[in-house]
Amino acid sequence: MIHPGQALRTTVLAACASVTALIPLTFPADDGATDIDRAIAEPVQRSVSPEWGSILVSPSNSATVLIGLLGFCCWFLVRRQWWRAATMLVVPEVAVTINTWLLKPLWDRQLHDYLAYPSGHTVHLVAVATTFACLVTSARARLVVVALTALALVPVTLGMIERGYHHATDVLGGAAAAVTLAVAGVWAVSCGRKRWRRAASRPAASTPAPPSPPPA
Repeated sequence: MIHPGQALRTTVLAACASVTALIPLTFPADDGATDIDRAIAEPVQRSVSPEWGSILVSPSNSATVLIGLLGFCCWFLVRRQWWRAATMLVVPEVAVTINTWLLKPLWDRQLHDYLAYPSGHTVHLVAVATTFACLVTSARARLVVVALTALALVPVTLGMIERGYHHATDVLGGAAAAVTLAVAGVWAVSCGRKRWRRAASRPAASTPAPPSPPPA
């Protein structure tokens, strides 16, 4: 019987990985803006000023995301949840590394002088939030973080479009890639931890009892 948590994880992984892989199929031959990108960018460019664009994009700035990452690590540290704190610190950074050195070159979408798909700032922001949501045991904290991150992505997307940093599809693909990498990373750490604990307990369980002393 499949555990509900396993079914949810599999569904999320399959859906987000599919979104990440399918979006590039909509790119034109020159890897420029898609019809959806242009439809979103035109009203944004008309209505959002450069000053507001800089403000809106700030939640995805590296310094802001790192502060959130360290705050989430402290959440687990003060509760003495050491493996969760370590996982919180490592998984988002691994996700960013995989995105930078594997996913971006794989799809090779040029914008200005850099690879734009999936959006690296989006991957970092969403990977931090997703990792925390996977690790935290408080349903309320999980809901709050997921909701705030989803809300933050709206102004972040508008700001990135206004500033010309990314197309809308870069941000959508970045969010999907981040969820995929973070969920898979936490799952891999959890599986490795369970195997290590089983291996560590096996010798103690299999150690034979000492022989009884001979009768007097």
